[in-house]
Amino acid sequence: MRDLAGGFGHLLAGQKWVFRHGRWLGFGLLPGLVTLVLYAGALVGLGYGADDLTAWATPFADGWGSPWLGLFRGFLTGLVFALGLFLAVITFTAVTLLIGQPFYESLSEEVDRSIDGDAPESGLPLARELWISARDSVKVLLRVALFGILLFALGFIPVIGQTVVPVIGFCVSGFFLAEELTAVALQRRRVEFKERLALLRGRRAMALGFGVPLVLLFLVPVVAVFLMPGAVAGATLMARELRGEDAEGAESAGDAAGGAPAGQPAPQAPNPYAQPYPQQPAAPQGNPYGQAPAPAPQANPYRQEPPAPHNPYRQEPPAPHNPYRQ
Repeated sequence: MRDLAGGFGHLLAGQKWVFRHGRWLGFGLLPGLVTLVLYAGALVGLGYGADDLTAWATPFADGWGSPWLGLFRGFLTGLVFALGLFLAVITFTAVTLLIGQPFYESLSEEVDRSIDGDAPESGLPLARELWISARDSVKVLLRVALFGILLFALGFIPVIGQTVVPVIGFCVSGFFLAEELTAVALQRRRVEFKERLALLRGRRAMALGFGVPLVLLFLVPVVAVFLMPGAVAGATLMARELRGEDAEGAESAGDAAGGAPAGQPAPQAPNPYAQPYPQQPAAPQGNPYGQAPAPAPQANPYRQEPPAPHNPYRQEPPAPHNPYRQ
């Protein structure tokens, strides 16, 4: 479900992008208008000739009575027109992209450039790119035609042909429509057709979430013309996710900044000067470079005091008179 919602989100994001850049919206409308005129004429012709086509294809029913003949051929006429409309929806994108290859390639480059300032380029000449686009479109149309014939045959099964088969048809249409639109951005990245299919099969829910709503909207031809530029822009955004470019860009940006990718907190470098907080107060430590106080001076028992200097003027006091001394 996450991929399914992600594909639809890319479709909405592409439409928002072109409406924010109005110049590219008008630029991308021109190929769709040309293709719309061509397909409108083809569908009108099919509507007028579908009855004759079914009558020619079912000569065995000419002898059926009423109302069975009318119901049978009317049902087949509806199926023929539905098949033509199914093919028109699928091929509309391929033909529009082929006609507007230079237009949509420039639009896709601008979407890439608006995200990270750079747009991958194939380096191939325009004629070579047109040939590759036409060749890959034929491959898609052949696969769509095979699915269309199979679903057309399954449409005759009661109940299932009117309920399950149309749902499968829309899913097939949405998948190949997503392939056609993402091819604009992936061809510039030199991604081959088989690799593109592998990318979409790996994220099938995303491809359906992008393509199926677009198929339903493309049933209205005028709406298809106005949604085509936004569909190319949204397919470019989806191609970036399929290739993992947004994740790689965020990772490289985080590495360049010395942090984690966008959306994640940057890891904190360990502080080499940090000291662990002690659980108990540490005892005071002595100073290893300090010196103990000097001991008190002691008397030298071997030291002799120098004699006092002789004073020639000094007179000794007379001895006291002792009357009893003889």
